[in-house]
Amino acid sequence: MPTETRPVSRPVPRQAIALRTRLLAAMLGPLLAVATIVGIGGATLIADVVRRTNDRVLGGALGAIAETVQVERGEVTLDLPPAAFGMLENGERDNVYYRIAVGGELLTGYADLPAPDPETLVTDQPRFRFARYRDQDIRIGEVKRMLPRIDRPVIVQIAETLDNRKALTNRLLGALLLAELALVGMAALLLRPALGWSLRPLARLREAIQSRELSSRPDFSPLDNGPLPRELQPLATAFNQLLAQLDTATGGVRRFTADASHQMRTPLSVLKVQVALARRGSSGALDEIGDAVSRLERLVTQLLALARAEEAGVSAPLEAVDLKEVCSAVISRLINQAIMAGVELDLEADDGVDYGISGHRTLAFEIIANLIDNGIRYNRRGGTVSITLLRRQGETLLTVRDDGPGIPPDKQEAIFERFVRLGGAQGPDGTGLGLAIVRSAAQRMGARVALGDMRVGTAIVIRFPDDAHKRALTI
Repeated sequence: MPTETRPVSRPVPRQAIALRTRLLAAMLGPLLAVATIVGIGGATLIADVVRRTNDRVLGGALGAIAETVQVERGEVTLDLPPAAFGMLENGERDNVYYRIAVGGELLTGYADLPAPDPETLVTDQPRFRFARYRDQDIRIGEVKRMLPRIDRPVIVQIAETLDNRKALTNRLLGALLLAELALVGMAALLLRPALGWSLRPLARLREAIQSRELSSRPDFSPLDNGPLPRELQPLATAFNQLLAQLDTATGGVRRFTADASHQMRTPLSVLKVQVALARRGSSGALDEIGDAVSRLERLVTQLLALARAEEAGVSAPLEAVDLKEVCSAVISRLINQAIMAGVELDLEADDGVDYGISGHRTLAFEIIANLIDNGIRYNRRGGTVSITLLRRQGETLLTVRDDGPGIPPDKQEAIFERFVRLGGAQGPDGTGLGLAIVRSAAQRMGARVALGDMRVGTAIVIRFPDDAHKRALTI
């Protein structure tokens, strides 16, 4: 019975907020916060200014009335001046109330106006307070006076409703709010073109990167994006470094492919010819085919070893590597080759000494195997390949020496390059990759490769510092 296949749902990548929007929000947010703080402070200040201004007018009216209170013939008299009430007239037509009392006895005015406690008033010092009267909020100004020959205090009060104060406060608050809204609105309108101008270098950088897509072949040259702001320079520098690494990597792949195809062409051509001869019945063709296959196998093996040594990915976890044990393992593998070539293998390492390093056993095996293999191939019959381990403070030294013909001085700089062979076509069979593998593998392990004493034969010295794993991280 056929089973129903369901489409696999892929997670939709989240869309990030545009950089322009983020910057606009980051600028407008603090601006709105400041506007809010200014608005609160402005509202408090407006309320205080309106209160003080109107209290000054109310106090003037209170003083004008209090000045008319006199004592005539033992009686308290007063003459209410019309100007005192005229000062309190306004467009909102606030109601005005007054009360004059001697002690607790009403002299004139509104008897139910909230009276103060005379003990709480200071003589001849006006006091202002809010109160509730006839279902309205009012502001009362009051003063206590002591008159000659009158043992009771005279309390003078004048009050007004708050409509005018509220209207003035609302007008000022409205003007403040409109000013803040206009400021924030203009800032929002001006910030967008300002952000566009500020992000123009980033747009140039983006265009410089996108222009690379139009070229027919990858372009890893540094970006030509003109002068950049200080904040974008690290990004451009990092991107150019990445391009340089990609250029190096792709260049190495192209060079590796070209060299490998060139080197593999010869054994494949020989193999093709020998196969044709074998079809015609040639008796020696099979031996030639076997030799060609062996050379091709060795070439492919060493190419893979070089690729592993030069791999630029994440390194495998470090492990403790005993160089003496690795040398013994390599000698066991190559002993038959050495016997066939008439070469003696000699390992010199002190007993009881720790030759351990922190690295990769596979790479260490490749290094030692290629050095010993070269020592066998380029040695004379009856010669010796000596492997010496030396431990001294701060590093471990591995020296592989043979007593063969050595390396001419003019060739010593080139022997670590790919496909460089000594002796040309008349030299021993080989691919010219052995020392290139040694150098690449040593670099991956943070070790240093150098030529030793070349007066007799060839000597290659590998130095493994105690902090080789740290050096390897920087390669």
